[in-house]
Amino acid sequence: MTASEIQALLEKQREYFLSGATIPVEFRIAQLKKLYDAVKSREKEISAALTADLGKSYYEGFMCETGLVLSEISYLIRHTKGFARRKTVRTPLAQFPSHSFKQPVPYGNTLIMSPWNYPLLLTLEPLADAIAAGNTAIVKPSAYSPATSGIIQKIIAQCFAPEYVAVVTGGRAENSALLEQKFDFVFFTGSQGVGREVLRHTAEYLTPAVLELGGKSPCIVDASANIKLAARRIVFGKYLNCGQTCVAPDYILCESSVKEEFLSEVVKEIKRQYGERPLENKDYGKIINEKHFKRLCGLIDGSKVVFGGEANPETNQIAPTVMDGVTAGDAVMGEEIFGPIMPVLSFDNFENLVKELKKQPKPLALYLFSSNKKHIQAVTTQLSYGGGCINDVVIHLATSEMGFGGVGESGMGSYHGKDGFDAFSHYKSIVDKKVWLDLPMRYQPYQSKLYETLLHIFLK
Repeated sequence: MTASEIQALLEKQREYFLSGATIPVEFRIAQLKKLYDAVKSREKEISAALTADLGKSYYEGFMCETGLVLSEISYLIRHTKGFARRKTVRTPLAQFPSHSFKQPVPYGNTLIMSPWNYPLLLTLEPLADAIAAGNTAIVKPSAYSPATSGIIQKIIAQCFAPEYVAVVTGGRAENSALLEQKFDFVFFTGSQGVGREVLRHTAEYLTPAVLELGGKSPCIVDASANIKLAARRIVFGKYLNCGQTCVAPDYILCESSVKEEFLSEVVKEIKRQYGERPLENKDYGKIINEKHFKRLCGLIDGSKVVFGGEANPETNQIAPTVMDGVTAGDAVMGEEIFGPIMPVLSFDNFENLVKELKKQPKPLALYLFSSNKKHIQAVTTQLSYGGGCINDVVIHLATSEMGFGGVGESGMGSYHGKDGFDAFSHYKSIVDKKVWLDLPMRYQPYQSKLYETLLHIFLK
């Protein structure tokens, strides 16, 4: 789509939003139901597309994408009516008689830019939030996951007129053309580098934005942890989608006294979950493309590999890999891994570890495996990160009851459920002042001692 075509599309969406068609709550709920039915009816097509793009099995595709999308839409269908109501707040006595309330209203014309690693989930979840809040939307899926982008295009065309919700496909040229336009709100999920570019463009128009980025998310395993269970859950979260998950444990910080036990259990779990030859496992996925495959291969230091390390350039697959003896100066620690490579570092003093983590860029996620209450308290209250788990990984983003988002270098804003509705809404603060009484104390001339006394009373 050319820049002029994108501009024309946005103009049509502006006209549609200004018509007020998206405002009625009943309309929003009806559109959510359409979207739910369309996704439900295309489950097999979605699964085939996810397999083509990322090698995802049907089970993994449903568990991590289709099922979560359906859950979010279902949640919004049930709750949008309540979310959209005005919220009464207490009115100071000095403003008597009046009624104060906060009214959520849609931003208007929104842009949703999604990544390739969870191409269905990270496109349709924010879209559902945008619809629930009463916005129009232009959706830009990633060019790296063309099969899933094609299904998304079919679903949206089946459900919505383009002046309401539309898809723009393509690559960098289309991304640039979209970011040159003035939207009322932008939602972006992707890398920190591209996130900076998005924020530069939105700053030109003072457009509010939510950025869901990434970073190096640490996973701490201390000596009090259930090591066997920790290994099982970490292996699941680290190698899910071949490590191409923004909240995957990027690297492990394991207490020295239990590191050998932990490594042994990790190797056992990889074999148990993926088999002796993971690259022959039909349910094990692939790296998205050759560029990322080569980048990941360059991060593997063969001298530090204690398990895995095999790669198949014909299928863009890298076996679940574990590296020990890793230091902060190694290549694998210089960037977000975003692949099936698990570097294991060790520590001896938990308090010093917390001090060091405070100095690091704020990650999207942080995980702690421990039964030590002081350690849990320190991690949950002293460290800054988007979100995380105690004694598990990844699962904190799989609920509509909690917002998901980053902080600092890992992003800004959050979504899911009520937080998603709020992200795509502006809350207007309104005082409805009654006319049957007008207290004179605020008006000049300021002479009466009585008024001064009353004013003190009212403002207490």
